[in-house]
Amino acid sequence: MANGHRTEHRLRVRAQVVLHAARGRSNARIARETGLHLDTVRTWRGRFAERGLPGLSDRKRSGRPPSFTALQVAEVKALACQLPAETVTPLSRWSCPELAREVVARGIARSISTSTVRRWVKQDALKPWQHQSWIFVRDPDFRAKAARVMDLYARTWQGEPLGEDEYVVSADEKTSRPAAAATRPWHPGRTGRCASTTSTSAAAPWPTWRPTTSIKPASSAAASQPPGSCRS
Repeated sequence: MANGHRTEHRLRVRAQVVLHAARGRSNARIARETGLHLDTVRTWRGRFAERGLPGLSDRKRSGRPPSFTALQVAEVKALACQLPAETVTPLSRWSCPELAREVVARGIARSISTSTVRRWVKQDALKPWQHQSWIFVRDPDFRAKAARVMDLYARTWQGEPLGEDEYVVSADEKTSRPAAAATRPWHPGRTGRCASTTSTSAAAPWPTWRPTTSIKPASSAAASQPPGSCRS
């Protein structure tokens, strides 16, 4: 212990005090050679004489009592793994502030801060505000429609490149509208992984990523010329 490289520094110094004392050296000499205060040398020699090697370790300190029980911590983490809809909360996913409010509303704790909730979920790598989903497309003509979208990204329409005064307008779908048909049950979040679902789009047979609308031909607004037709 006195010469171990993996031994904690303070334990190594205390063990060296004991070894010096075993060689018959005085407290004053031990203090000079180790750089410790004379009272410190007396303390560790006395602790070793009373309790042996366990006496060289720090005594347990009472400290401040915990504000929350282990059961409360477990209940908060379990709540973070549930969908807000299961608690009749009008949210799609939990955030730490919303979790803190729900904990108080349920009576799990009288009061709790957002930082405390964040620290607890971080301990188990829980991220209830993250959610992964995958939606399968049922449209048999999906490949042809997707090819048209890809051509527009490449600024091509019906095999012809778009001109300098022609534009592609991209309009996102309504992201707040979830898929209506789930093909697999919802999997709650757990350590290191967020919640996930697998669904089939029941609203429209169209890819769930960003659709694109082509204005062809569309003239420059600066030239005060109206667009011709809109194709999507």
